[in-house]
Amino acid sequence: MNRIGIVIVGLIVVLTSCEKEEKIELTTGDWLAKIEVSESQKLPFEFTLSKNDEGEYQMNVFNAEEVVTIDEFTFKGDSIHIRMPVFEGHISGTYTPDQITGEFIEESKERRVPFTATHGTNERFKVEADAAVNISGVWETYFNVNTEDEYPAKGIFMQSGNKVKGTFRTKTGDYRYLDGVVTGDSMKLSAFDGSHVFLFLAQVTDSTLNGKFYSGKHTVQEFMGARNEAFKLPDSNELTFLREGYDRFDFSFPNTDGKMVDLQDPIFEDKAVLVQIMGTWCTNCLDETRFYVDFIKNNPDLDLAFVGLAFEYAKTEEKAFEGINRLKEREEVPYPILLAQYGTSNKQKANEKLPMLNHILSYPTTIYIDKTGEVRKIHTGFNGPATGEKFVEFKEEFNNTIKELTSEEIESES
Repeated sequence: MNRIGIVIVGLIVVLTSCEKEEKIELTTGDWLAKIEVSESQKLPFEFTLSKNDEGEYQMNVFNAEEVVTIDEFTFKGDSIHIRMPVFEGHISGTYTPDQITGEFIEESKERRVPFTATHGTNERFKVEADAAVNISGVWETYFNVNTEDEYPAKGIFMQSGNKVKGTFRTKTGDYRYLDGVVTGDSMKLSAFDGSHVFLFLAQVTDSTLNGKFYSGKHTVQEFMGARNEAFKLPDSNELTFLREGYDRFDFSFPNTDGKMVDLQDPIFEDKAVLVQIMGTWCTNCLDETRFYVDFIKNNPDLDLAFVGLAFEYAKTEEKAFEGINRLKEREEVPYPILLAQYGTSNKQKANEKLPMLNHILSYPTTIYIDKTGEVRKIHTGFNGPATGEKFVEFKEEFNNTIKELTSEEIESES
């Protein structure tokens, strides 16, 4: 080897060894993250960082009873990239052993919010005083108060000392697992699930709530509430229905192999069918999908088929299918998910794809179709596990409906 070659090899060895020596290791243990939702407000959430048996990092994010496990980390120098497990969002920035600084980014939605995380603490909200009130119970609540966009919600909370957990149910779903405190006369709740960035701040008395709801940096809504144990939201089975002139539900969209699929496909023959209108970006849809996957595993022999119709933010068909495949792989979804729309999840445009429905009010929405092709029920939204008793009620209703649909015999043509 000539002298120049020896020098080059030597430089490569030196540079490689330096790179190995300078690799930055994140500190394992408790961390506190904060996402900036306005110039004056930051949404906190805690997580733990550990390493698995292969030496790879794993982040567990906590929201009340929920644990979101994140295990896709990429490092280059002092740069870090953390990808969410199902949703397209990711955290990108720089890091030291005890600090991460960057942004939480959702590219298809064109959203970016500042993000920081610090090792060594897990105090979500600072408790500065004893709780002046206990907000446990049901609250009749209205968001976007005194505007044309006002909508009702049902606040459901449990409080022990300063600690509070609960959710807000709306007619289209729920705000999932909210976690926080009451300190003095202030209520503070937050949630980060890899997609939604929720912060609720309110002044509370024993009978009233008055506050603001931040969803990332793109939405701020004022809300007010009053105790009302008898408050009910509209019936989820009466909000969406077939338009006059339609007696069937139908569709034709491509699956992940590019094949067009409709209700005449052999996979649906002589079966009751559940059609799930959803999106891979939607957390309530994820809760519902997990429920369906679990139901299928426990009831594999029923005359029942599921199919998802995905309405995606992703700007290209390729990206949309990438999100669908990722959901199917991560959650082990056994049923087909078809791409109904990409580039937007606009509900009016979605309704153009399914003109037989009076509207697309919510992602998710599930259409229950019997073995003869007749629509028997349409359920709008999903009350997930964060809603407690309502989720239990939904499961009982679901099981009864499926039992009825699958036990019916198809009358043979004479």
